[in-house]
Amino acid sequence: MTPQEYGEFVKQETPNSNICINCLKAFIIGGIICVIGQGLLNFYKGIGLNQDDAGMMVSVTLVFLGALLTGLGIYPKIAKHAGAGTIVPITGFANSIAAPALEAKTEGYVLGVGAKIFTIAGPVILFGALASVIAGIIYMLI
Repeated sequence: MTPQEYGEFVKQETPNSNICINCLKAFIIGGIICVIGQGLLNFYKGIGLNQDDAGMMVSVTLVFLGALLTGLGIYPKIAKHAGAGTIVPITGFANSIAAPALEAKTEGYVLGVGAKIFTIAGPVILFGALASVIAGIIYMLI
């Protein structure tokens, strides 16, 4: 098969997507996730937590819910329709940690789940920590 033939084959087999509809779905689902986050923030502030502690609890809750829904197989179904609407919020980070671990659970808990859990999140944590150290040094010098 030549590259041109392969290109034609891919064009025939690839489903057409409506960019406007996909953007609308991503906006709506991502917005719903953010509304849930705002509701959690209001709830935590309503039970007496200050702004910083309530914000921390919202992050913890959303990461937990993202990982839980990933484990139950619900988050991938939502992501199939919402696309980037589920990747951008913090729940997408939780999904990126939980999904590789779930795929590797057949290899065992230590060599499978333990080794794969930070496949995607590891670089994010590493470079986030490195960037914060660099920013801290620049801040200290200024």
